[in-house]
Formats: sequence, structure tokens, C-alpha cells
Amino acid sequence: MDSNNLHVGAHKPAPNTPLKFIIEEKQYETFDQYMTGAELKQLAGIPLETELFLSISKPYQDELIENSTRINLARPETEYFFVKKKLHFFINDKPFTWYKQYIRGVQIRELGNISTDEDIFLDINADWQDDQIFDDEVVDLARPGKEKFFSKPKSTEFMIIVNARQHIWKDETISFEQLIVLAFGSYDNNPNTGYTVTYSRGWSPKPEGTMVKGSAVRVKNKMIFDVTATDKS
Repeated sequence: MDSNNLHVGAHKPAPNTPLKFIIEEKQYETFDQYMTGAELKQLAGIPLETELFLSISKPYQDELIENSTRINLARPETEYFFVKKKLHFFINDKPFTWYKQYIRGVQIRELGNISTDEDIFLDINADWQDDQIFDDEVVDLARPGKEKFFSKPKSTEFMIIVNARQHIWKDETISFEQLIVLAFGSYDNNPNTGYTVTYSRGWSPKPEGTMVKGSAVRVKNKMIFDVTATDKS
């Protein structure tokens, strides 16, 4: 037997030309003939739980690619993969795509490369105050329209209203006791003296509420506080 005929094709040389394919309109290259759905998602930064499809010529249906599905990328045509459910938004006028319904403020900060020296806001209709987005806050991107986020240097002072009088406040939070001092000039520790503090026009998800001794709230520009004192004796 001719030894030259043994194991024909067993040692094919490595290809010199990479295989090209497209995920979400961005072109990629690989020397691997097969990739799984999970590998394609990881390459494109798409969450594993997101449905990925392979574009198929009409009138046939696009193919859903499971994470474990192995795709042959060496077929004649360039394979095009896409996500049907995706959400678009802007950060400082730059477009972004997100594959989940919700996004956290810290993720917006990371995507937009926003410094911790800046605050993040959701652009609201011109007639209303823009909504500040904190790092631990969750934003629903599935609401109608494309959300527009922007950043600006942190505010160094706030105008608050305590018992109908305006005050300039330079901290991000204010305590129960500090509000009493603003309202009456001092805080009386006498057990016979009781205080009630309520607020409105505060931050979501609780823009209105009642404060208790030892508590504090985040300050918002034009936030309103009502402070009353009662004699229990």
C-alpha cells in the first residue's frame, strides 16, 4: 500500500485568509471554521440571555442561534447575525445600543466614560427639570422614544426651601437635625420638645416623605421642607 495515500486530508494546512462574518452591522474575522452562539455573543458584547439570529434569505425565516449552536463560518456567503430586540439611547449625544430593558446609572457612567466628578441626567422635556440619575438607580429603556443622557460637573450648592424661606445648601444630603437648625436657629434636645419634618419635590422613587430623628435625605435643587415644633409638656 502506498503510504502517500494514508490519512489523506488529515493534516490540512492552516488557512491563510480569515473567515469574515457580521454581527450587528460590525465585521469580524476568525481563523476558526466553527463558533458557538455563546462565542459570537461574547465577541460582540451581547448578553448570553439575549436572542441572536442568523439572517436567512426571504421567504425563509431567520434562524435562532442558541448559545450551544455551532455555526459553520466557512460557507460561501458572509454570515450576518443580528439581535431583534435591542434598545437605543444617547449619552452626551453619542448613540449606544443596549440589549436589556433596564440599565443602571453606573453602567451609563462606564459606557459614556463619565468621570465621578460629573453628575448624570436624563434629558426631560424643556418645560420640566431634568432627572438626575444616580449610580445605583435603575432606568427603564423600553419607554417610548430614545432616552438621552448627559453629564455635567457636580453641583456645588443647592437652593432649598425650609418653611417657605430659601436657603443655600452645599452638601449632597441634609439631616433631620440640620433642617431643624435651619428652621429655628437651634436644635432643642429637651424630651418635651418634638419635631416633625416633611419634604416634597425630592428624588424619585420617593419624592415626598417624612423624616425622623437621625435620618437624612439627598438634596435636590428647589426641594421643599416643612418643619414644625411641638411642646409635649
